[in-house]
Amino acid sequence: MYRKRFTGRRHARRSLQPLRAALGALSGLALLGGGLYGFASADEPSAPDGWHLVWSDSFSGAAGTSPSSDNWIIDTGTSYPGGAAHWGTGEVETYTSNTANLQQDGNGNLEITPIEDAEGNWTSGRIETKRSDFEPPAGGKLRVESRIQIPDVTGDAADGYWPAFWTLGGAFRGNFTNWPGIGEFDIMENANGADKVSGTLHCGTDPGGPCNETTGLGESHSCPDSACAGNFHTYAFEWDRSVSPQELRWYVDGVQYHSVNESQVDEATWDAATAHGHYLLLNLAMGGAFPDPVAGHATPSSATKSGVPMLVDYVSVSSSDGGATSTTSSSSPAG
Repeated sequence: MYRKRFTGRRHARRSLQPLRAALGALSGLALLGGGLYGFASADEPSAPDGWHLVWSDSFSGAAGTSPSSDNWIIDTGTSYPGGAAHWGTGEVETYTSNTANLQQDGNGNLEITPIEDAEGNWTSGRIETKRSDFEPPAGGKLRVESRIQIPDVTGDAADGYWPAFWTLGGAFRGNFTNWPGIGEFDIMENANGADKVSGTLHCGTDPGGPCNETTGLGESHSCPDSACAGNFHTYAFEWDRSVSPQELRWYVDGVQYHSVNESQVDEATWDAATAHGHYLLLNLAMGGAFPDPVAGHATPSSATKSGVPMLVDYVSVSSSDGGATSTTSSSSPAG
């Protein structure tokens, strides 16, 4: 798949007690990989068995409020300071902190909404965690998970939609010229409302190199039981230092569909991408290096529908085994 080209570059507590009671009555339903599938809302994120929660946000603030400033940085504009234009990917939107583009909805979700104005200009939302130190403990594992509803739009009306949940190596922050060497883990990407999602490792050098940049080492998979677009699914990524060779694994609704291990690249490349912490990102781009090749033409197009949001129920980071790891949760306060 195509991905970001960086030349200088990229639950909720519910007040509805009757709904909770109904969900409690359905407790026999599977909780795969720590996520609840099929419902429009879920409880506070919790770690799967054998893991402990390191960090989380359930976006449970009041309707019309921004995500927690204790947890997130809101990216604005069309590039990092001094970084490549259009975030290095050719995407066409401008990111804003406007709540029309980025807000908590009062029902335990974060809404990221792309909007086209009368002149054809697009705005949208992008956030990244303040923390940039997420990595497994020595000899242990890290699991990053989010329950997300990809925008409910398909066909020509979805031209250019590019929702993503991903990470960047902490050394990218403030540098913006060292991609892809510092590593990027794309946990979930979707282009143009297609009925599949992609997971990818980016590393090494661009173009080419051991990670085949700018494409990266990736795989795609359909969403189990229901279409990807318009339905909540849980996307997870595991970073495993407890095995040899070390391994990265990608999941949708508990189904593993992709893995990369350190023997697939040289030692220096692997270490440069993984021997440090990462930070997490959520965004909804419009057009650029992934949607355009998939569509076969420049996106967005005149047929693209404005205003269809991506909903994020929660984000959680869990750790397992190995040495001591902070267990402080930084969830947003309940709204």
